[in-house]
Amino acid sequence: MNTIQAIVIAIIEGLTEFLPISSTAHMGFTAHLLGLNNNDEYLKMYQVSIQFGAILAVVVAYWSKFFQFKNIKFYSKLIIAVIPALVLGKLFDDKIEMVLGNQIAISVVLVLGGIVLLFVDNWFKQPKITDEEQISYKKSLTIGFFQCLAMMPGTSRSAASIIGGMALGLSRKVAAEFSFFLAVPTMLAVTLYSVFIKTWGEGTVQQAKGYTMITANSNNFTNFIIGNIVAFIVALLAIKFFIALLNKFGFKMWGWYRIIIGIVLLFFFI
Repeated sequence: MNTIQAIVIAIIEGLTEFLPISSTAHMGFTAHLLGLNNNDEYLKMYQVSIQFGAILAVVVAYWSKFFQFKNIKFYSKLIIAVIPALVLGKLFDDKIEMVLGNQIAISVVLVLGGIVLLFVDNWFKQPKITDEEQISYKKSLTIGFFQCLAMMPGTSRSAASIIGGMALGLSRKVAAEFSFFLAVPTMLAVTLYSVFIKTWGEGTVQQAKGYTMITANSNNFTNFIIGNIVAFIVALLAIKFFIALLNKFGFKMWGWYRIIIGIVLLFFFI
């Protein structure tokens, strides 16, 4: 993977990470169009690890929220909500990795998720929670379990957690923002795990830790740094863009987008 390819994939990550359209599906398709091998271990690790740049965008966008150190409840809710992902993510790590290179399965999930999004706005018309402070610990944990649905590549972490929040009575805006907040500990944990703990390509000739692949040569290291910077900048713009569109149009437009893209990808990969 050269630097131009790394930048293009990072742009896609930044654009799609916080939209309900699956960054995994879009990065996989983009990599394929760029002539890259989706089963390459470094590429898989890169796509996961540049999420670090995206989570920094959330911290910057909601700076005052994340640095109200007296607001213990806010941090406690995020810790509780991220527990299901930490536990289930570790248990199903190998199975998740197996699906990462399966573009047909991901495309099918894109379509199915899009169908769900067509009806979400009609299902949850009367929200009872219009402020993050009204979210209870129990609801935080439940949203955390909803987020785990995104362990199936193509589902979209943001879609799963936002829909989960709306099902519990959160308004669209509050559900979206809590999904962004929850992304920080979730994606930080995923990034740290993928770079420092996980052995990629276990049992193959490509077997290696993430940090070993990153530092294997100057090209990999440069791509990793640039990729995170690009993902950060693009995600910062995408967050504000998504909130504005979500408030104005709801989820239906994203549902149709997923269905159309999913069908196109199915024809492309079959």
